[in-house]
Amino acid sequence: MYISFACEKKMSENEAHTLLVDKITEKFHDYSSSSDSDGEVPSNVLRIKKHLFGRTESVHNVLGGGKAADLVLWRNKLVSGAIFSGVTVIWLLFEWIGYHLIAFLCHFLILVLAVSFVWSNAASLINRSPPKFPEVILSEDIFLQMAQSIRHEINEAFITFCYIASGKDALAFVKVIAGLWLLSVVGSWFSFLTLSYIAFVLAHTVPVICEAYQDPIDSTWYKFMDQSKSHLTKISVAIKEAIKKIPHHPKQE
Repeated sequence: MYISFACEKKMSENEAHTLLVDKITEKFHDYSSSSDSDGEVPSNVLRIKKHLFGRTESVHNVLGGGKAADLVLWRNKLVSGAIFSGVTVIWLLFEWIGYHLIAFLCHFLILVLAVSFVWSNAASLINRSPPKFPEVILSEDIFLQMAQSIRHEINEAFITFCYIASGKDALAFVKVIAGLWLLSVVGSWFSFLTLSYIAFVLAHTVPVICEAYQDPIDSTWYKFMDQSKSHLTKISVAIKEAIKKIPHHPKQE
């Protein structure tokens, strides 16, 4: 009876070890197998053309389709060029010349006030109408909407952090760790202002390039993704085989 109980216990421990091996590699297989199953299309059905990041709309619609999208996509080259040039000048003042933010704001306000003051007093002498200053009143609803949006984003960030930290998604954990590490490396190379300027430049160049060269970029991206999934599958198989080779010693009583 004792021998039978020991054999059953050993079998249960071996089954638990096998389940542990399968669970470790399950997430890798789920990602690759689900992607492959999604890509299977019957021969009698035309394959739908894929776009970058799985989007189904145009770049303009993805960016919101409003005036902001028009600026980013350089629909009005004069306005977009003026904004791009202004931000570049500000970056050069702060980063290369060593201008300080408080000094810049004070000098800018001094210039605006001086021009407005002189214009208002000299208008009557040269028979010109004085400048008309718009009445700017910020409504309470704007700040409430901004506060709600910020609160929503912070809550989503906390939820995502707790989900990843709980260990439920190994692939997401690896992606976040790799992204944070890459960001720390890049952040050690540049200042925060330079990183902000680089992000601004990318935001005003990458969408235009994606819209102009949409087909070759989509084709190259999905070729890269297919190769990555293939390598990921091979790595998961190798990890599973390596874990199986680890000797398992059941506890002795």
